[in-house]
Amino acid sequence: MVSVDVVVPVYNEEQDLPRNIPILHSFLSSPVFPYAWRIVIADNASTDATPQVAQELAQSLSGVEYLRIEQKGRGIALRTAWGRSQADIVSYMDVDLSTDLSAFPSLIKAVAEEGYHLAIGTRLARGAQVKRSLRRTFLSRAYMLILKATLHVHFSDAQCGFKALQRLVAQRLLPLTKDVGWFFDTELLVLAERAGYRIAQIPVRWHEDPDSRVRILPTVAQDLRGIWRLLRERPWQALAVEGSRPPAVR
Repeated sequence: MVSVDVVVPVYNEEQDLPRNIPILHSFLSSPVFPYAWRIVIADNASTDATPQVAQELAQSLSGVEYLRIEQKGRGIALRTAWGRSQADIVSYMDVDLSTDLSAFPSLIKAVAEEGYHLAIGTRLARGAQVKRSLRRTFLSRAYMLILKATLHVHFSDAQCGFKALQRLVAQRLLPLTKDVGWFFDTELLVLAERAGYRIAQIPVRWHEDPDSRVRILPTVAQDLRGIWRLLRERPWQALAVEGSRPPAVR
């Protein structure tokens, strides 16, 4: 049976963890998700009661593990958790469950059964159902226009916190990623696309979390610096595509 690691990166999430991890656990335990799974709570340097809450969840719920990382940033949390994984497929989602879990089986199926190397949730493609502020919708679409104009990408949503990829693909791409924060997702997808990996795009239902910890202006500045770095360094040149793509997971 195909195995899946579901990484939930967290920073100071003592409120959302006890509310949403049981929901995720129940969903993965149901017949709608026909794969072996493990939930990894990747705590990147939380300073509130997150460590205690996460450890209690790991003790009370089978298949839940707690991983402490002494550095803040979603990128470093995912690099660490995915880098130590032995699952066939590595994935992640945000702890607020803004992305409806109903799309998760399709996300994994695309990688496990349909020949894709990566699968991403998208809020900006036809079929997506999104409830969010006009400001954030504008920023997301503007960001994608910048990515398409500068890096000529073809994927439709870089920053939706809902992604899965073959572990073998992750092992090849992670050493080339540098960002430890929010730009990590974009960097990973750009590298994957330039390497010729097949990326499935799954339209999702998404509801904006009013308590989101994303600081918009600093994040925009970080993203623009990240785009400039990729244009300057061109890390995809280190990827030798021919004969190196892992086969589809079976």
